[in-house]
Amino acid sequence: MMRIAVAGGTGTVGKYVTKAARERGHEVVLLTRSSGVDLVSGAGLDEALGGVEVVIDTSNLNSLSTRRATEFFTTVTRNLLAAEEAAGVRHHVALSIVGIDRAPYGYYAAKLAHERAVEAGAVPWTILRAMQFHEFAVQMLDGLTVAGLHLAPKVRSQPVAAREVGQRLVELAEGAPAGHAPDLAGPRQERLDDMIRRFAEATGVKGPVISISLPNKQFAAMQRGETLPGPDAMLARQTFDEWVAEQASGAVAGAAR
Repeated sequence: MMRIAVAGGTGTVGKYVTKAARERGHEVVLLTRSSGVDLVSGAGLDEALGGVEVVIDTSNLNSLSTRRATEFFTTVTRNLLAAEEAAGVRHHVALSIVGIDRAPYGYYAAKLAHERAVEAGAVPWTILRAMQFHEFAVQMLDGLTVAGLHLAPKVRSQPVAAREVGQRLVELAEGAPAGHAPDLAGPRQERLDDMIRRFAEATGVKGPVISISLPNKQFAAMQRGETLPGPDAMLARQTFDEWVAEQASGAVAGAAR
C-alpha cells in the first residue's frame, strides 16, 4: 500500500485514478482547490505531500490560448516537482496526449511543454500519452453547438475510456519510473464527427450534427491521421459504442427515478 497524491483528482481522468488507487488499497491524497491545494500558486502543496511516495498529475486547463495553457502546465509541473523533491517523493507520473510531437500546435504545444518540464525535473518520472477520451465527443458537442446546430470536426482518433486511462496510470505509479511508457489507445479508430453524431442520437440530443473541417493546424493534423497511435501502442478494451450505451442507459435510469 502506498500514499499516492493525485493532482486534479476530481477531473475527467483524476476521479478514475482516485477510484482505482483506493480499490487497490492505496491511500489517496487529493491535490485540488477543494482540498486546500492551489497547484498554480503552490499553496498547500508542501503540507499535502507529507509522506507521499508517488504523485499522479492529471491536472488540466481547457483553453484555446497556447500561451495560457503552456503557462498553466509548466507552472503547475514546476510547483509539483519542487514540492515533491522537498518531500522525498520518489515517482512523478504525468498524463499526456498521443502524437503531440507530430502536431505541436495550440493545446498540443502546451502539452509538449508540459512533458519537457517533467523531463527537466529532479524527480524520477513516467509519462503516459493517451488518446482522446470517449468523453471528448461530449465536450465537442457541448462546445460547438450554435443556434441548435451541432458542429462536428472531421478528425480521426482512436478514443479510449477515461476509466481505463485512470487504471493504467495507477499501474504505472505502482512500478518504477519508466520514462515514456507505451502509448495507450482505444480498440479501434473512429471519426470524431461520427462519434458526436452517434452520441447525440443515443442520448436524445435534438438538432442536426454537421461535419466540418476546422481552420486549425492541430485539428488539420488530426484530420490527416498524424496523431494516431503507432503499432507499439497498448490497446484498451472498451469501444466508443460500448461507452455510449453506458451513458444512454444511465440517462434513462436517471430519468426514471
